[in-house]
Amino acid sequence: MTITTDRQAVKRRAPEPTRGVPMRVRRRLKGLLMATGAWVGSLLLFLPIAYMVLKSVQTEQDAAAAAPKLVFTPTMENYSQAFDAGFWPYAINSLVVVLVSTLLVVVLAVPAAYALSIRPVEKSQDVLFFFISTKMMPVAAAIIPVYVVATQLGALNTLGILIVMHLGMNLPLGIWMMRSFMQEIPREILEAASVDGAGRWRAAVSIILPLIRPGLASTALLCAVFSWNEYFFAVNLTNSTSTLPLFMQKFLSFGELYTAHVAAVATLVSIPVIIAGWMAQKSLVRGLLFGAVK
Repeated sequence: MTITTDRQAVKRRAPEPTRGVPMRVRRRLKGLLMATGAWVGSLLLFLPIAYMVLKSVQTEQDAAAAAPKLVFTPTMENYSQAFDAGFWPYAINSLVVVLVSTLLVVVLAVPAAYALSIRPVEKSQDVLFFFISTKMMPVAAAIIPVYVVATQLGALNTLGILIVMHLGMNLPLGIWMMRSFMQEIPREILEAASVDGAGRWRAAVSIILPLIRPGLASTALLCAVFSWNEYFFAVNLTNSTSTLPLFMQKFLSFGELYTAHVAAVATLVSIPVIIAGWMAQKSLVRGLLFGAVK
């Protein structure tokens, strides 16, 4: 009697077989839906770039048509005219400004972030707030005193004034990003290095810099992109000696058709950023996710 009762209790407690769609099939369907959503989102983000490239190989009449033309005869005349209009001097100026300003941002941001994270100075929070407060001021409010000072120093229409302004524009971002990366370094590693006799300089060069290398790459890439796309300072502080965003302004006119020309120049301007992002994508992803998973 007791055995029969126990068997009945076991039967009552035993879970019923799962009905409906099996778990393995549901997981596959979920993965398929996520992959489809990712592809659709990527295509939507890529659509403006594809539209720009499509316009750049059309004639001005085809590019200015109300309905987009998908059947046409491609032409490279727009790119040829962009190079003939003086593309390379502006491109070289942009490269110089981006490389020099980004290098200065990294060189100055690393020791500043070290002093605000690894070896915190007094009132470090006030210092951080000061850096981020410089990003809160409208750029238009600062351009008049900057213009006056640049005029007195004879720095108008030079690459030096653009380098200085890009440095001030990106340095707060670089300090905050590098500080967040350094805060994720385990303190046990630094304590072990100190026990082994490594000084601050040796620990910074041999331990901290290799660990934050993805952060350095992501910070440098973001600062370079912001510097490459900057237009406000270029249009107000320079004229002939300027960067590519100001070069694009030559083709903006209300009286003539420049749609295909602008698309061609925009494609040329976008190529270096796309190549840099593709080359640094692994470091960029690792840097942006640095410390997110422990």
